[in-house]
Amino acid sequence: MSSVAAAWARGELVELGRRGLLRTLEPLGSPQGPVVRIGGQSLVNFSSNDYLGLAADPRVVRAFAAGLERWGVGAGASRLVVGDTEAHRRLEARLAALEATEAVLLFNGGYPANLGLLQALVGRGDLVVSDALNHASLVDGCRLSRAEVAVVPHGDVDGFARALSGGTFRRKLVVTDAVFSMDGDPAPLAALAEVCTGAGAALLVDEAHATGVLGARGSGLCEATGVRPDVRMGTLGKALGGFGAYAATTRAVADLLVNRARSVVFSTTLPPALCEAMVVAVDVLEHDPELRPRLWRNIHRLVDGLRQLGIAAQPRSAIVPLVLGTPERALRASAFLRERGLLVKPIRPPTVPEGTSRLRFALSAAHTEAQIDRALQSLEEARAHGLVTA
Repeated sequence: MSSVAAAWARGELVELGRRGLLRTLEPLGSPQGPVVRIGGQSLVNFSSNDYLGLAADPRVVRAFAAGLERWGVGAGASRLVVGDTEAHRRLEARLAALEATEAVLLFNGGYPANLGLLQALVGRGDLVVSDALNHASLVDGCRLSRAEVAVVPHGDVDGFARALSGGTFRRKLVVTDAVFSMDGDPAPLAALAEVCTGAGAALLVDEAHATGVLGARGSGLCEATGVRPDVRMGTLGKALGGFGAYAATTRAVADLLVNRARSVVFSTTLPPALCEAMVVAVDVLEHDPELRPRLWRNIHRLVDGLRQLGIAAQPRSAIVPLVLGTPERALRASAFLRERGLLVKPIRPPTVPEGTSRLRFALSAAHTEAQIDRALQSLEEARAHGLVTA
């Protein structure tokens, strides 16, 4: 079949392969805890964002199954048509309690949440100030908003202040990840909140990799730092084990999003059965006394072991990166670990800046001490082969 687009695609795929940036899909077999099967090989999965192991937790699975019996598979329409169910309302109320906020509005994922939030809150004549390492969904949300966008060097609080001080704008909005997904480092939220107060700007925080991991009750970095931003975006698809996302905010902002967030207005909403499962996942997050302490023990075990190997690491979140430099080095190191039964995906541009390709370890409460020790032993071997350096 002749296709103009196929010719474009073939040329680009060749170039991506030449640069070590070609990606391919790999179907996983049925997971057994943190172990997955790919091509007949069992691998300990250190690449999943299932930080608490709730995706396969029997309590959550039973709630999903019961929800399917009651609601069926899909919602059938957007919330504004006939997709607004009691299950959605229960989950929003449960999340609002977790976040200690007036209201929560569900989205179909973190990506559509950030697109919808930016597009609904700001537009032409407004200013958005964004951290240079913000997630792609925030970057694209800024672009689609049609607001003027100022990109500030990563974590540069003074840079945020300078960007907010210039020009005349109808609205000013600061957007930042809470925990940055490729480095695992936290944003300087307290300082950013102070800058926003002084400049009359709103603050939007993407808590995707902090929800369920940080804070006394597990609601994220905002809770841990005592910061109350205008909007917190949290996900259901990482520590809570499902999929979807939500905005925790005031009732007025939530009502505006129902009217203006195009990713809510024009999308079939989350399945009600999933909402039932996520209510239970939030209950487990808040009330299971072992989950989060186990996650943090695993984080410290890996970080302490890396330090003993002379590899710099910090126990800041469930994300522990090993920056290796080139895409080729990251690919070789990942392949070496896979030969030893470990799935640690290589992260390459454009996901990370040029020259910072890496292995990204994602820790889970479901990992065993033996699995973490196996990873450390394999990294020691990789270092001996020159594949990993301090």
